Amino acid sequence: MNLALRDMRHNMPRFALTAVGLGMLLGVVIAMMSIYEGALDDALRLPRVANPDLWVVQPRTRGPFAEPSRIPSDTRDLVRRIPGVATAGAVTFQTVQTTVAGSPFRFFLEGYEIGRPGGPINIASGHGLTQSHYQIVVDASSGLNVGKRIPLGPYSELFTVVGLTTGMVTSAGDPVGWVTLLDAQSLQFAVPPALQRREKAAGRKPPTTADVNAVLVSLHPGVPAGGVAEEIERWKHLSAVTEPQQEEYLTKFVIEKMQRQLGMFMGILIAVSAVIIALIIYTLTMDKLRSIATLKLIGAPDRTIVGLIVQEALVLGISGYAIGLLLILQLKDIFPRRLLVEPRDIAILFGVVVAVCLLGSVLGVRAAVKIDPAKALASG
Repeated sequence: MNLALRDMRHNMPRFALTAVGLGMLLGVVIAMMSIYEGALDDALRLPRVANPDLWVVQPRTRGPFAEPSRIPSDTRDLVRRIPGVATAGAVTFQTVQTTVAGSPFRFFLEGYEIGRPGGPINIASGHGLTQSHYQIVVDASSGLNVGKRIPLGPYSELFTVVGLTTGMVTSAGDPVGWVTLLDAQSLQFAVPPALQRREKAAGRKPPTTADVNAVLVSLHPGVPAGGVAEEIERWKHLSAVTEPQQEEYLTKFVIEKMQRQLGMFMGILIAVSAVIIALIIYTLTMDKLRSIATLKLIGAPDRTIVGLIVQEALVLGISGYAIGLLLILQLKDIFPRRLLVEPRDIAILFGVVVAVCLLGSVLGVRAAVKIDPAKALASG
């Protein structure tokens, strides 16, 4: 006969309601873990899709995602002539805000040179860019369809959607789009005529639109990226960031604050869960003090009583964990941000829940062990 199961059946409403409430708390913890994993995967997806061996950027900067970078567009030709470089392509990155069908629309836009590194992959419908101007490929999460025309830039030029990708969003959840480098430079660096006239009248050179944010470099097989990076930095006076370094900078400078914030909330919720388990188990223990005293009186060892309380705590915590996990798996597709449920995180959280259950049962165990068997004979 399992005493824990019999006691849980006797107090089923209380156990069930507590497990559901605990499950909702743990579901929020799983959601926060999955939001972070999704944001990290989204942040790393764009540089991984580009898949260059080196990112050549403005001197003393860490790349176009961690901080601003602006270099002349002829940097691509300078880098291309370095021994070991197979191909090089200039790119720009910018966040664009426009209006589509009367609603605000925000996305992250990359400009690249057709036939060079940096273009979209995983095109689910339509095709890539085929013309020099006024075509755009965008992620399907934008809600746009092939053939849709959207206004971009200060003069609202109409760009036609010619292709849709899947799963390409930024760490902020914005869909990614691609246009040609010429169009992107015009959108990002275009100088209004009034400003050009003012700068010319002041005797200053007007800002140029012939700039890019980075040059993506692919090397010949077997060529070490570190050696080429040192040569670029020494002779071209530019920063060359390897792909692993770019991912490290993204994780450290773009995602780290989100990780800390979500980690703090997860810690608070787990602490609240531990308090709930401890209070429920302690309350249930106090309700059956006389029954525990009777068990002691008839010779039941302490390990039987401790097992009763610990098993109830474990069943309560694991049931809540299962409810929370099932809840998130069923609802993750309706979240505005992509939730990436990683088996590693789920396993770690399961271990934490078990530890919390054991810790939460301490109060109940102490109360049960200290009970005097004579209490079973007391009247009232």
